[in-house]
Amino acid sequence: MFKVFIVDDEPFIIEGLYDILDWAKLGMEIVGHAENGALALEAIKVTPADILITDISMPVMNGLDLIRQVRIHHPELKVIVLSGYNEFDYLKEGMALGIENYLLKPINLEEFQATLRTVAQKLNATRSELALNEQSIRILKDNVMYRWLCDQISPKEFRERADLLGIRLDKLFVQVAVLRAEHSFAEVFDSVANQLIQAPDVIPFRDMYGDIVLVFNMDDMPSCREYAEQVSDDLRLLLSSRHKLLVSLGSAEEIEDASQSYANARRAQEYFMVRSADRILHYEDLASRKQETRAGDWPIDWNEYEKEILAKDTKTLFHRIERDFAYLQHLEGITPDMLQEMAMEWLIRFKMLLQEITHSEESEPYKGSLRQIQRTATVTELMEMIKEAAAMTMELLERDVKSPVVQQVLNHIHESYNEDLSLKVLGSMYNIHPVYLGQLFHKEVNETFTEYINRFRIEKAKELLRTTNMKVQDIARNVGYWETGYFYKQFKKNVGISPTEFKGLS
Repeated sequence: MFKVFIVDDEPFIIEGLYDILDWAKLGMEIVGHAENGALALEAIKVTPADILITDISMPVMNGLDLIRQVRIHHPELKVIVLSGYNEFDYLKEGMALGIENYLLKPINLEEFQATLRTVAQKLNATRSELALNEQSIRILKDNVMYRWLCDQISPKEFRERADLLGIRLDKLFVQVAVLRAEHSFAEVFDSVANQLIQAPDVIPFRDMYGDIVLVFNMDDMPSCREYAEQVSDDLRLLLSSRHKLLVSLGSAEEIEDASQSYANARRAQEYFMVRSADRILHYEDLASRKQETRAGDWPIDWNEYEKEILAKDTKTLFHRIERDFAYLQHLEGITPDMLQEMAMEWLIRFKMLLQEITHSEESEPYKGSLRQIQRTATVTELMEMIKEAAAMTMELLERDVKSPVVQQVLNHIHESYNEDLSLKVLGSMYNIHPVYLGQLFHKEVNETFTEYINRFRIEKAKELLRTTNMKVQDIARNVGYWETGYFYKQFKKNVGISPTEFKGLS
């Protein structure tokens, strides 16, 4: 509902305005009124309004002075002037102050309603633009923070972008938490972000996997650890009635090593496959209990595994697994439990590699393998389990070449091309980050999302131009273009001539 405030020194005019229209039907409500500009100015300070309807000639402060004063703090306020005076000077000054219309009393009801509808359209357009800008900034922030935590951006570039986006990371230590929701990802993130508005030492964002990431930034390491655990657990409990959150905490690190904390938080997150009863998983606890091997202590050359999986070199990969198991068996102090933990680490690294490449969650195939590892009694069986998991990872990578989400997006475009469609809207609909969706779409369709949807809409427009007598502006709206000028531009770009010229040829 848009909020309307009325100012007039004649009570019967105010009463009439309350009764003359069905304000709710217009999407509006009257939130207050005053009998002169001075009273209105004070009232609007505590009763915000979207639309001001004011008389010109009033005692104490007239309508034009009210508009000047209210514009200081509310430049976006829409103003409609009602006046009993058909004075050109009033009209001229009102136009200079940016009024929507200057209506003479007695009011022409049709003109008044038309003015209000136009004002509502402008306000809706402004709100949509603001929402779009906020969403764009959020996506940019997600991208910058993710690149920083993956060491994909130089310190200088990151500082420049952080300043621009209002990201403040000026303390010595960081600890990263990863929060994974089972569904309603956008809703959960909004809830988390709202809870953290008054928490300047926490930066929330969504990474390329759709998980919520919290970066805690404080001046001493113990405080950082304590604060990260407290806030993460509070959020988990707060949302538990509607959403289940899996919370993992990375290691506390100096800010230069923030990427290590993020990597450790992601790795700890994967242990929920075998530790589902835990409320929060701490990387440092898992490492100290030998349920996770630190990257520096991992005796296997993981880079070679990645190369062979990506190359789909099964023979070399299986040979490497056999050789590494033989090496592990002969390590001094090795126990069956430690071999099992290492096998679990192997499996989790396979899963994380798949997730890193496809940006999708594939937990179920690996859950079964983890359960089998826990029941396996011999080294030979463990080794065979890891070979099976490696082969499964290569198969899942092969299958990802054609993503089902792109087909869903194409189907949605074909059915709803006349609606407001964007990567942001579709990403939210299919629970996939819009940036990654755009990359995936381009890779598989060989066109950008914008190029494809414009081409598809123009083809539909050509069909309507050939087969109907609809006006060009109506066809533009019918195929999803709300600005006729933009439709003309896209049509000429795709077809080579204007819609009017094309219609003349048909």
